[in-house]
Amino acid sequence: MNRRSDSTPRSDSAQRSGASPRPGAARRPRSGAGAGRFGGPRHDDLRRTFPALAPREAPDGRFAATWWGNAWVEALEDTALDPARLARGKAYAGRGHVDAITVTPGRVVAYVHGSRPRPYRTEIRLRTLGDDGWERFLDEVAARPDHIAALLDKDVPHALEAVSGLLPAPGDLVPDCSCPDDGFPCKHAAALCYQSARLLDEDPFVLFLMRGRGEQEILAALTHRNAARSAAEKSTTAPPMATVPARTALAPLTGHVLPALPPPLPVPAQPGRPPVYPPDPHAPDPLALDLLATEAAARAHAFLATGHDAVATLTPWQDAVRLAAAHPGSGLTASTRALYRDLAHALDRTPTDLARAVAAWRQGGLAGLAVLEEPWDPPAGPFDRARPALLAADFPAFRPWRNHLSTRSLQLRFGRDGLWYGYESDADREDWWPRGTPDADPVGALTDLLGR
Repeated sequence: MNRRSDSTPRSDSAQRSGASPRPGAARRPRSGAGAGRFGGPRHDDLRRTFPALAPREAPDGRFAATWWGNAWVEALEDTALDPARLARGKAYAGRGHVDAITVTPGRVVAYVHGSRPRPYRTEIRLRTLGDDGWERFLDEVAARPDHIAALLDKDVPHALEAVSGLLPAPGDLVPDCSCPDDGFPCKHAAALCYQSARLLDEDPFVLFLMRGRGEQEILAALTHRNAARSAAEKSTTAPPMATVPARTALAPLTGHVLPALPPPLPVPAQPGRPPVYPPDPHAPDPLALDLLATEAAARAHAFLATGHDAVATLTPWQDAVRLAAAHPGSGLTASTRALYRDLAHALDRTPTDLARAVAAWRQGGLAGLAVLEEPWDPPAGPFDRARPALLAADFPAFRPWRNHLSTRSLQLRFGRDGLWYGYESDADREDWWPRGTPDADPVGALTDLLGR
């Protein structure tokens, strides 16, 4: 880490907490003071100074309360060489040793009080974002009105996390301090980093300023994009919907015949996307909310298009199996395991029960689930013809039981829909799992199961 030999504070030390500006000196506006013409930010939008934060000891030891504030802290902690210096820096921040913090593009600067009478000039440097990165970020924000609303409410949607590299990664934060300590970081730089996380909690636009653009410049760019998007949408808008004047609607009172109602609006091409659900310890799981909102939109869209809701006739267990089967993944991801666990627990089943039922649903839908769970006695004709057909195809002899034909590790089940469903198990385990594609021919079903 580069060190400066002079540890004496420079003239801007008057910005520290408790210092007053010179009489008659103009106060520098905050970032809300405005920007210049679009495309050229005013200077005062690129510099913000925050008074020293009050001492605070977080009960759980975490200085940040938001996911983006914690990402800032983790970026420093993940590359720190000495955990002891981090702990001392956190204690310094908690006791209020960090004076006023000034943020400009690529730099966070403050004076930090240590063991000597004079404070040390400390800074955290990070790279600014290029024009291409900002364009990707602004396009992503402008594409979703809920993203814009979240930012205006000083919140950062999780969907923007990986858009353009705004959040620091390990190694992005470069500390520097006028103290003689060669640690990386020293305790003064660590204290500044922890206190900066509190600023990011309050206002994510501070992070954007660190990356190179001020609040007013970002808002002006979003306004420009919204205007362009609105103009494009107006140019492609469908003709106005037919309406009925009020005097015509009241015609029966005067003996006139009412005209026909206007045609219904066209059904959208696809269901709408759900909003972004940020994590909240007092709210349901965001994954569950997103899944339920997506399902509700899909059901509403299907009902508009067909006038029929196929889900309405399902039992709670069948609907849980359908939901789990529609979820992407094979059950190995953390989110899928959590979904299986919660659905199974709600219906007093095990995750294994649900996983087996999902395999049956993916094999044959509702009919496949019935084949898994409902043995029955089929008519003699098609069932009795299956065994000699299998023997003629050089398959081993199958023993019958109700609608099942089984060997030690293979099984065929005859469904009420006239199809044969393949199953597999470890030899002599009777732990049958649906495999392959249903087929009206038992030989074809078994051939598909074995991959012949």
